[in-house]
Amino acid sequence: MERFDVAVVGGGPAGSAAAHAAAESGASAVVLEKGVPRADRPDRLGPDSTDAAGILDYWVDIMGIHPDEMPDDVVVSTLDRAEFIGPNESLVLHKTGFDTSYDHFGFCMHRARFDDFLRDRAESAGAEYRVKASVRDVVTDIEGSPRHTVRLANGEDVAADFVVLADGPQRQITNKVLDRFLSFDVTDRLATTKVNHIAYQEHRRLPEDVAREVEGAIKFWWGYMPGHTAYPWIFPNDDNVARIGLTMPIGMDLSAVEAREKYKLLRDSDERIPQGREYVRRLLEQEYGDEYDVETDFPVVEDRGKSKGTETYAISSTRPIDSPTAAGIAVVGGAMGATSAFHEGGDHTAVRTGAIAGELAGAGDLSAYNDRWKEAIGDEVRRNVAFADIVCDYGPDDWDRSFAAARKMMEASSSDKLFNLDVGTVRAGLSVGRLATRFKKAKYKFRGDRYVQLFADEYTV
Repeated sequence: MERFDVAVVGGGPAGSAAAHAAAESGASAVVLEKGVPRADRPDRLGPDSTDAAGILDYWVDIMGIHPDEMPDDVVVSTLDRAEFIGPNESLVLHKTGFDTSYDHFGFCMHRARFDDFLRDRAESAGAEYRVKASVRDVVTDIEGSPRHTVRLANGEDVAADFVVLADGPQRQITNKVLDRFLSFDVTDRLATTKVNHIAYQEHRRLPEDVAREVEGAIKFWWGYMPGHTAYPWIFPNDDNVARIGLTMPIGMDLSAVEAREKYKLLRDSDERIPQGREYVRRLLEQEYGDEYDVETDFPVVEDRGKSKGTETYAISSTRPIDSPTAAGIAVVGGAMGATSAFHEGGDHTAVRTGAIAGELAGAGDLSAYNDRWKEAIGDEVRRNVAFADIVCDYGPDDWDRSFAAARKMMEASSSDKLFNLDVGTVRAGLSVGRLATRFKKAKYKFRGDRYVQLFADEYTV
């Protein structure tokens, strides 16, 4: 049986970052990744895509990797704004409001190339990265040496002193492992169908005029489809291609939707929530159908994405969890809920949590991990959790009111920096005051580490 200092389950951004950091610390590290084929990665198996692959300026510093460190083909477009579109109101942001090391508003990237960059980076540091290495279980003996035996689908075992769980938001291995350290069923808190959204996107080539219109902008439509943090988007890539998609809760019941006639992407004839591809078609028809034939003028680019220009994947919609570090186990990235359906992904938080776990495991002591990840991404998580809490029951009219209030908020501050605005200084009317007060209260509700879904002291190690 092979033995390593650190075994990493899952080879996405969090897993590759963990292996890189562990190897940089001088430890022996192996990444175990089942590997999936992708149309845009024809000669190499790799991890499954788990987000829409966009990075804002201040996320660069959270991630700890600057685009200048990446191969030229990873960044496919730079961004100068975000457009938030409600049924009747809209909002445009040109600045996030944070001092950062990155000069643009953000960038969009080629996800498979980004994954490959992180893999190559880990291997260059001395880590091993194995594909077709599907993990079935992790058996832990706290008093053993090594403590962990990672069981693979091919019947082989890998032994390690430390295990980093980076198997993404579906948590196929993470839930199985954590369940053994809990006095209750792990699915009471982390049932995958309840703590994840489903995301779907298509790579489509845009007409020249539309490509110029969306150049530099990530666009989000709020209040157009029902569901908590449910929204469609357009992200521009290169060569007039954009990723057009959406995220929505899993298993929604259309009959439970109130005022369904107000949602522009629903139809009277709908008997159930539309599928992702239908939502995308309706969005394009609504925005561009008067001038273009959507299927002819917005063709799907079949050599991009996972399969024939499309991608479907889970994305975490829960709050993050602590890890049972006393057992030599750290959970990172989507598996710990550090990514977020509210801000469409979280490669930056995945990479950062993975790097922290790998560094500590490589040094032989994970005990500081739960404190370290909170120091690194706690403010980011608290913001997203607070916003998601505020908009939990929003309908189309609520989004319009909020966008109108937010626009007044920015005008009153002589700035378009909304993300980091000092809401206590705003004097722009009652509606703005209410929005600012709700946000302050939501953040206070999650003060300290109260945004954590599962605390370290709940594990029985």
